[in-house]
Formats: sequence, C-alpha cells, structure tokens
Amino acid sequence: MAGAGPAGEYPDAASFVTPARERLAGAARRLVDALLTAEVDDAHLDAAADATEAALATLATDPGAPSMPRRRAERRHEDYLPRSPLVGALHPAAAPFEWERRDGRFVAHGVLGAAFEGPPGYVHGGWVALMFDEALGMANVTGGNPGMTARLTVRYRRPTPLRTPLRLEAWTREREGRRITTVGTLHAGDLLCAEAEGLFVQIGAERALEYFGERPAAPDPVDPLP
Repeated sequence: MAGAGPAGEYPDAASFVTPARERLAGAARRLVDALLTAEVDDAHLDAAADATEAALATLATDPGAPSMPRRRAERRHEDYLPRSPLVGALHPAAAPFEWERRDGRFVAHGVLGAAFEGPPGYVHGGWVALMFDEALGMANVTGGNPGMTARLTVRYRRPTPLRTPLRLEAWTREREGRRITTVGTLHAGDLLCAEAEGLFVQIGAERALEYFGERPAAPDPVDPLP
C-alpha cells in the first residue's frame, strides 16, 4: 500500500488519503451502525460476516515486509488528521465531524449514530470526553499553541442526543509559559449539552523523545506539568 507506514506510525497524508480509502472508511462506519441497529436473521448476519472476512483478506499485508519508521520530528499534524477519532475521514470510529477555524475558534459540526450510544438514544459520556480532548487539542494546534493534555475537566449539562446535528467549539483561553488553558462547548441546536476545560503543557524535546519511545523511559512516572 503506497504511503503506508508500520504499525503505530502515521503515513504521509498526501499519498495515503485517497478516494478509495475514504470510501472504505465510510463503508466501515455504516457496517458498524448496521450491526448495532439492523433487525435481520442469522442467515443475513452470517452472509455479512462472510463478506466482511473476504474484504479483510484483500487488505492483508506481509508482516515481514521492510518499513522505514518515521521519527516523531518528521511527522506533521496533517499526517495525523485523517486518522483523528473526531474529524478523520479515514477513521472508521469517527463520525466524522466537519470542521473549520472561525474567528480564532475550532468549530465542528457532525451527527453521531449508534456506535456512540451510552444511555438509550444518547451519546456515551466517554465519547463526549474524547471529543473535547480532540477538539481542544486541535484548537491549540491551529492557533499555534500545541501541547499535551495534562488535565481535562468535563461538565455534563444534559444528555447529548444521537442522530441530531451537534456543534462543537473550542478555543484557547490563555497561555502562561508552557501552560495552555483551553475551553470548549458542545451544543445540540441551542441546547448546551456539555462544556470542558483543559490544561495543556508544552514539553521539551528531550521529554518528547522519552514519551514517544525514541529513547528509554524513566522507571518512575513523570509529571509533565512545569
């Protein structure tokens, strides 16, 4: 597969993101939704499983094939975005949300289906937290303040409905040295469903090498906060 990297590596987006791969990701999302909602008999489910297994066989790669790992410094944010669990067109677990940067804010719109369900008819609170973590981080990156999540606080105002247009906004509120405070909101129409505040921290090059496996890690947990 042209442009693909080894497990755990982010391939170059320019060569990896193709219409065919986006089509396959969309089909995988619909498959998950159908599995969770379709009321059909076992014969239909077995037929779908056979077709899915056959499709997987066509995607099998040689685990012994040589690869050229890319160091963290060689990866770009653009290489990660297609695989984002919030906005990634290639991520089968993403909605995905459409997003833009507007008036200094990250603004995203999308609809969540059965794969995101917690309470019947509503989004699982864990997915809401993931969406905020991703959105706040993207707000920082697009605003020129990238950092690692050190603390994320989510306040759930009311249940977030499934199959309803949602609006997710995030913006960097302040920066003090290496500390970045970012906030966000999640709405269904005019209804505020949840809000969040995140503390992010910019880490040095040496700490990044340790965190991301390019040099041996310290034996004890390390607090990234300055």
